[in-house]
Formats: sequence, structure tokens, C-alpha cells
Amino acid sequence: MDTRRLEAFSDGVLAIIITIMVLELKVPHDATLAALRALWPVFFSYVLSFVYVGIYWNNHHHMLHVTRRVTGGILWANLHLLFWLSLLPFSTGWMGENEFARWPTVIYGVNLLACAIAYFILERRIIAVEGPDGPLADAVGRDLKGKLSPLFYSAGIAGAWLWQPAAGIALFVLVALIWLVPDTRIERTMAK
Repeated sequence: MDTRRLEAFSDGVLAIIITIMVLELKVPHDATLAALRALWPVFFSYVLSFVYVGIYWNNHHHMLHVTRRVTGGILWANLHLLFWLSLLPFSTGWMGENEFARWPTVIYGVNLLACAIAYFILERRIIAVEGPDGPLADAVGRDLKGKLSPLFYSAGIAGAWLWQPAAGIALFVLVALIWLVPDTRIERTMAK
């Protein structure tokens, strides 16, 4: 099996996730800047999650670009990733509506951590099928960003719970910024 159906299905799910998240942005009924300012936690949460979904979409696209075939295990690993990503509208909305309160921020961090673990499982499943000499294994190499992200998410969860939710948010933003730097490992591998 090639990757076309897997990519199309995943793209559709990610598009729906973004659509659901944007529907949480309610238009204020007052025409003042103060009314708009009151929405900043919801808007910030949306922007952060939009960036995360974009990062996952981009990396998923690149990963599947070097994947030659799909197995049942890869399909299930992909569904596992999509499951955790599909919870982002809920955790995003809860965190934004509650202005970054402790529990919503912790749950948001747990959701991000679960997405990272699921992505890692999908990556490892593809490498297991393609082999240790396959293009994905060659491209990801040591995968420093992939290994640091769950550590930062865990630290963010702990910081939000034990100290201040803002500490968790800061670490979640840091991970997003790390991944916003274009990752050209797969592109370099394909150029070889």
C-alpha cells in the first residue's frame, strides 16, 4: 500500500481540527476594544494550537514523503496520533476559556505530550517497516528536537502544576518556537 490514502485522510482530519478550534473564537457582542481584549486568552490558545497543528501537519507531510509503503501497524500508529491531535480543540478551548488556570493548562500539556509520544511511535513504526537504512531513519538521525520536546512538555506540565501555569505555557511556546525553525533533514535526505 502506498501513502496516498493515509495522507489524504490525515490532511482531512487536521483540517477539521483547525476548523473546530476556530469555531471556539466567539465574536464579542460589544464593539469596543475592551471586549476584544477580553478574548486574548482564547485567541492566544487558538494561535498556539494552530501553530502546533501546523507543525504536525508539516512534519507528517515530510515523514510520509519518504515513506514508501504503509502497513496496518503504520495505519494504527497514525490513527493514534490523530486521536491525540483531535483532542487539541478541547484542551485548547478549556485552557483559553479558563484563562490558563492550573488544571486546564496541565491537561493541555498532557495533550501536547501525548501528541509527541504518538508522533514518535508513528515515526518508529515507519522506521521499523522501512528499515534502519531507510530514508526516514537516515533523515531523523539522533532527532534531538524530537527527544527534547517531551522533556520540555513534562517540565511544562510540572511547572504549571507545582508553580505557575505561566511557566508551563512558556515551555509549550518554547517547544513550538523550536519546531518553527524549518527542519530540513528529510529534504536533505531526499536530495542525496
